[in-house]
Amino acid sequence: MAILQLSITLAMFFLQLLSGAHSSTFSIVNKCSYTVWPGVLSGAGTPQISPTGFALQPGQSTSIPVPTSWSGRIWGRTLCTEDSSGKFSCLTGDCGSSTLECSGGAIPPATLAEFTLNGAGGMDFFDVSLVDGYNLPMMISPQGGTGVNCTSAGCAADLNGDCPMELKVVDGSEGVACKSACDAFGDPQYCCSGAYATPNTCKPSSYSQFFKTACPTAYSYAYDDGTSTFTCTGADYVITFCPSPSTSVKSSNPMAVDISSTGSQPTSSAFIGGAITTTLAVFWQLRHLF
Repeated sequence: MAILQLSITLAMFFLQLLSGAHSSTFSIVNKCSYTVWPGVLSGAGTPQISPTGFALQPGQSTSIPVPTSWSGRIWGRTLCTEDSSGKFSCLTGDCGSSTLECSGGAIPPATLAEFTLNGAGGMDFFDVSLVDGYNLPMMISPQGGTGVNCTSAGCAADLNGDCPMELKVVDGSEGVACKSACDAFGDPQYCCSGAYATPNTCKPSSYSQFFKTACPTAYSYAYDDGTSTFTCTGADYVITFCPSPSTSVKSSNPMAVDISSTGSQPTSSAFIGGAITTTLAVFWQLRHLF
């Protein structure tokens, strides 16, 4: 049995070598003015990353080598504490493990960085998702990769103060996170479930448009694929919490968003080609593994 396992491991190694599969490095950077506790969740059937949770002080960064063909999520936890019994918990993005490291995913609302590396066609697929809500700004920036839409993506805007009241999570009087409409109301039309479980029946809502206007390259609802999924080949990735703002949100009106600094929203012309359409479909299937 040991010989068989060794043979399989060696075979997989040489297949990856022959295919030119790239092993990436994630650099995780905290530019927030407060401590962020990143959490990591590896997809089912993919190699695990360690550690699965740690602290980043303001201005601090760390690098993590990522296994070939890894898929998973990375997010930031905020307002974390440890009580007298040693139980660790966070007000936003908590993973329910009661420890610094995570054994599961983020409890919504949380901004998510999602990856499938060396997927269809040997490409990396990545996005920043607000489908499960929002708790802090986050951007993914590929380094050294190639591809038609191998570019930075995410949400640089701080939405917590301007979140619609019915979605807002508060700590005292301060907004600390912004729920998705699905999480807030549980309505199938917002959750893209039941009779609304297809791209034809699940459409953007006024709530998802709030997220999309402020963060045009982030997922705002489940079928927001066309302007929200990005691909690279042979890249490393910088994941930044609280990047330099590229958008601003008017604080005087929770539903009024200043898009003067966002530029044009991406359009489907950036995703021309049957190969891109096919790989987007594959990536959508992979996202449902979480």
